Order: sequence, then C-alpha cells, then structure tokens
Amino acid sequence: MSTATPDLQPDTASREGEGKRALVTGLRGFTGVYVERELAAAGYEVFGTVMPGEATGTHALAVDLCDRAAVGAMVEQVQPDVVVHLAGIAFVAHGNAEQIYQVNVVGTRNLLEALAGVAHRASAVLLASSANIYGNASVPIIDESVAPAPANDYAVSKLAMEYMARLWMDKLPIVIARPFNYTGVGQSEQFLLPKIVSHFRRRERRIELGNLAIARDFSDVRMVARSYRRLLAAAPAGEAFNVCSGRSHSLGEVIDLASEIAGYRIEVEVNPAFVRANDVLTLSGDHGKLAAAIGPLDPPPLLTTLRWMYRG
Repeated sequence: MSTATPDLQPDTASREGEGKRALVTGLRGFTGVYVERELAAAGYEVFGTVMPGEATGTHALAVDLCDRAAVGAMVEQVQPDVVVHLAGIAFVAHGNAEQIYQVNVVGTRNLLEALAGVAHRASAVLLASSANIYGNASVPIIDESVAPAPANDYAVSKLAMEYMARLWMDKLPIVIARPFNYTGVGQSEQFLLPKIVSHFRRRERRIELGNLAIARDFSDVRMVARSYRRLLAAAPAGEAFNVCSGRSHSLGEVIDLASEIAGYRIEVEVNPAFVRANDVLTLSGDHGKLAAAIGPLDPPPLLTTLRWMYRG
C-alpha cells in the first residue's frame, strides 16, 4: 500500500519526538498506519496495540483493551511519553451495540486508568472521538460550541467516552479530537468514498448511492494524522477539537471528480434504502479552533485525495 505522494509527505522538518516513545492503539487500523508514519517521521519510537491473534513484534503488542489487566501490563511495559488512542469500533452501522459500548467506553477507561497508574506520566493523551456526536445539527457549519445530539449507538458511545474521560482530566493531559469524514488509500469499501473509487477503478458501469445532493466535509487521512501529531506537540489539555477540511462536497460532486480522474461517466442509481428522511443536506466542520492551536492546516483538495486513492 502506498501511503505517500509528493503532495503530502510527512513533516520531517519537525522532530519534536526525538528520544520519546509514542503509543498508538489500533496501530494496524486504517488511521493507525498513517499516524505511525507521521510520528516516526517526527522522531518518535512508535509502539502500538494490535488485536489478539494478529502478528506482534517488539513494537506491536497484542492487547484486548477490554482486558483491564492486560492493558495495565502493556502501559507499564511501554511507558509512553505521548498516546494516540485510535482503537475502537469505527463503523457506524456495526450491528453489535453491546460491543460498541464495551470497546469504545470501557476499553478507553481501562487505558486511561493504566496511564494514570504508571509513574512515568505522558505529556499528551489524544482520544479520537467523532464528529458523529453532533448528530443532525441544525447549523450548516459546525464548531465545537454546537451541542451534541448523537443519533446512533456509535455516536452515543463516543460522547459517553468524552464524558468518561473528564473523570481523568485532573490526572492526565487529555486532548479530544472530533474528526469529520476522512478517507484515503487503505480504507474499507464499506465506507462511501472508497466504495465510489473502487467502482471506478474496476470500470464498473453503474453504482447505487443515496441522496446525491447531500454534502459532507471529507478530509485526507494524511492531514488527519498530521493534525493528531501536532496536537500532541501543542498538548492543549482538556480541550476538544474538530478535525476537518472546512469544505463540503456533495455526492454528486464526488462522482464528477471521480469521473474526471477515471475518464468516463458512471451510471448512478439512487437506492431508496440508502436515503434517510432526516438527513441534513449540508454539514461542514469549522476547524478554526484547531488551526489556532496547531497552526495552518492546508488540507489537500478532495480531487488530490481521490486521485491518490484511484492510483492506489
């Protein structure tokens, strides 16, 4: 898998991680691959958790986050200087609600308890929440002051995680990240943009989608990974930040961009099963607070991201 293109290389000029250890939970997940690359380029020695049964090594440790004792032993072994907590169930339509809450809330609590219990205190602990906590917001541009209104179990679990984390903010320098939609090479086709790109890569003639007028804020996973790394360096403890591009694109526009890249038009069939009656037409994030904390974001255009995904 190619994780780099000339337009968005790791920020090798920044070496704030020299001599430090980073712990990334969910190391081999879609986002974890890019966060590891970003942190390693900044000089960190990167350790991470993988699911039991996956291949391990000196820096990849098999840990079930719901196993409190195992999490404690892992943290005692790694003694991290910074932490990026990505591990969790990230698919909104995941069918097992009990598992969603167990992993996303209890698993996170086990990690925070372990981090608070070691003598070597981390300088920053970033928890990946989700912009899904805002639900069907009544405003088109969402900043961090918008009241949460989660509309599914995944979103509720992430908001519950945020509230639970408050219990540890007097003991740990916790930063909350609320990423909006993001994508890139390696994301599962069960997500919308990889589904679209894969149809074009296979030169398929038709695709089934929902409401083409719905517009969402899509970011590049490499920009998200860079934002996480910069938040670790800034360490604005106790704060929550939207991570987003600040631009929205409709599904129709995404199809147009993909058609431009692939050089042909695909037949789009609107499947009523993919259309939700209560969907908000346009949702876009405000990243002003994030930029104020870490500096200019300079997110790549969606066309650049889609072209990278198309080429693989």
